[in-house]
Order: sequence, then structure tokens, then C-alpha cells
Amino acid sequence: MKIFPAIDIEDGHCVRLKQGKIQDLTVYGDDPVKMALKWESLGAKYLHVVDLDGAFKGNGVNTEVIHRICQAVKIPVEVGGGIRNEASIDKYLSLGAGRVILGTVAVTNYPFVEEMVRKYGDKIAVGVDAKDGFVATHGWLETSEVRGVDFCRRLRDTGVKTVIYTDISRDGKMQGTNLELYKELSQIEGLDIVASGGISSLKEIEILKNEVYGAILGKALYLGAIDLKEALKYSV
Repeated sequence: MKIFPAIDIEDGHCVRLKQGKIQDLTVYGDDPVKMALKWESLGAKYLHVVDLDGAFKGNGVNTEVIHRICQAVKIPVEVGGGIRNEASIDKYLSLGAGRVILGTVAVTNYPFVEEMVRKYGDKIAVGVDAKDGFVATHGWLETSEVRGVDFCRRLRDTGVKTVIYTDISRDGKMQGTNLELYKELSQIEGLDIVASGGISSLKEIEILKNEVYGAILGKALYLGAIDLKEALKYSV
């Protein structure tokens, strides 16, 4: 299993949200690049970076910061948040991102996802954020009528290799992740599932290592509830 420390960026700051609510924001640092270097120095092999301004507003203002992260570290960086057209995909890949994550656009313009997967292959991942089992969009502000698990199967059939699945109800609450959900998702053959949202203990990571391709660690790292070096013992 791969471990992805998360760096969420809002107005140039390194922050964490609770259940994706921008009004429930905690700032953990003024320098996301410094944070990226910290996780790399502790042994991280991958980073998960999200432009929250892009996710909520549809136009990221943190491109320069993300570029500096990609240039500063020597490990692969996946980037998401408001990426809804090919120009944004090209931009982030040219800036050094190893993979870009499509979210809202995967629901609102599915043919676009199909086209981008054909063109860019495994450099495209899809973020599926679910609220009460249904896919949420536009920075989790809206909920679609698409069931999350069914949508993952459709993405797999389209050729998507990696899905980052977040149970919004668990995100940022430090009350544990949805282990049963990830067990169900692990049954989708041919799809790499990255667990995201609420992972708060090494015990959960130990369980997830047998179920999913990867796990994103956010608030638990920033609060010190999970030690990254200890978590990386479960990674490959």
C-alpha cells in the first residue's frame, strides 16, 4: 500500500478542513513547500496536493505554490482541485505533477474524462467524494444522484486506473474511516482504490493495507495522532 501525506492549499496556506467545509478550516502552516519537504524528509514516497480554491471556485490561485512543491521535492506529486479542462491538465503535468485528479468534471462531463483517459492514460486519476453514498461535486457543496460505488465501476470500465475515494462524513473528524466501504470497493477488479477521509490510527492502516492500493493521511498527521514513519512501515 502507498501512503500519501496530504497538503491542502487555501490562499497559499497549508490547511485542513472538517467534512470539506471551508468555514471549518484550520491553518497548519504558511508555507506548503516547507510542509512538502518535511513529509519527504520523513520518508514519504508520494504526495497528495489539493488546490482548495480551485475545488470550491473552479479557478485555482495556488498554481505557483504547487509548481514550487513539484520542483522542491524529488518524489511524485499528484494534484487535484478544480481541474476541469485539458489546459489545466497540461499545465499541472508541465509543472511537474506526476498525476492529476479529476473530480467534479467526472460527473458533469463524463465524455471529457473518457477522452482524457484515452489521451493521458494513468496520469489521470479520478476523485470520487461521496456523501451518504452519492457522489458530491463542486468542492462537496452539491450532491449528485450517482451512487459512488457504481460510479467507480463505470470509471474502471472506461479505463481509469486509480480512484481516490473519500467518505465525506468521515473526513477530518478523527473518528475513523469507513473500513467496510473500502472492503466493498476492493472487490472492483482492475481498479486501484486510494482511501481518503478519516484515517486516524495505525490500526486502520494495518487493515487497509490488505484492501486498497493507497491511503491518504491528512489531519491525523498534522495533529500527531499518526506518526508518518510508523505509517510508512505498512507501505510499499
